[in-house]
Amino acid sequence: MPSFVQLSAYSDNPIFAWSARVDIVLLAKAAIMGVVEGLTEFLPVSSTGHLILAGALLGFDDEKAKVFDIAIQTGAILAVIIVYWQKIRETLVALPTQRKAQRFALNVLIGFLPAAVIGLLAYKTIKQHLFNPGVVAGAFIVGALVILWVERRGATRISRIETVDDMTMLDALKVGFVQCLGMIPGTSRSGATIIGGMLLGLSRKAATDFSFFLAIPTLVGAGVYSLYKERHLLSAADLPLFIVGLVFSFISAWLCVRWLLRYISTHSFVPFAWYRIAFGIVVLATAWSGLVTWAA
Repeated sequence: MPSFVQLSAYSDNPIFAWSARVDIVLLAKAAIMGVVEGLTEFLPVSSTGHLILAGALLGFDDEKAKVFDIAIQTGAILAVIIVYWQKIRETLVALPTQRKAQRFALNVLIGFLPAAVIGLLAYKTIKQHLFNPGVVAGAFIVGALVILWVERRGATRISRIETVDDMTMLDALKVGFVQCLGMIPGTSRSGATIIGGMLLGLSRKAATDFSFFLAIPTLVGAGVYSLYKERHLLSAADLPLFIVGLVFSFISAWLCVRWLLRYISTHSFVPFAWYRIAFGIVVLATAWSGLVTWAA
């Protein structure tokens, strides 16, 4: 992936040392990838799988593009922060004095820790051994079957926890470990935490809300870590490219989160399960045809 802005020296003065030529095609690709990230990050459909497919079709899939895919998650997280700003602001204001706010903040931290620790330990192993079409397709399809089972079971299930404020530290830790399943390509971090949370006794609303709150430290941490690890691939010329991806990721994620919160009030996740099965078949077909290289 070339730099969005290609630079050439034209002056001895270091302040005016560069002129820029904008690559409109690369700009459009960054925008499309941002939209794909924003629309799929918080749905139970795996943003990673969709970004791999979109990147392959767009020719936006080299090592720098993979860093880009992770970095633009920050735009999607900004959307979550804005949608949940009232809850976040109230928690921050009450944190020094109110036990309820302290418990909620601690639960988010506890839920984040398993992914932080396991992610650091398993980073290389996941890249080397799990990014292949069999694993990705299998994760899509198995995840779909789990969703169908949970939704069918949900007809007789009584939620133990109606809101995120009702969660205990043990509840948060359990959901945190379930979130780690999202590290398997094709699983979906949001899908693992929402469906796993429901299995652990959270209501659909509580599981979805906690999944969004967990995303804030988890995805920001992943983005910062990826940028640090792969900093040798980047330069100042890449900044406009990342800005475009972040902006479009933010806009599409903001729309998606608001829609999903309305959707879950009256609908189940069954349509997403059938979509996952169809996408799993797409993974196998594109891998078999050689159209997409499903590798880390």
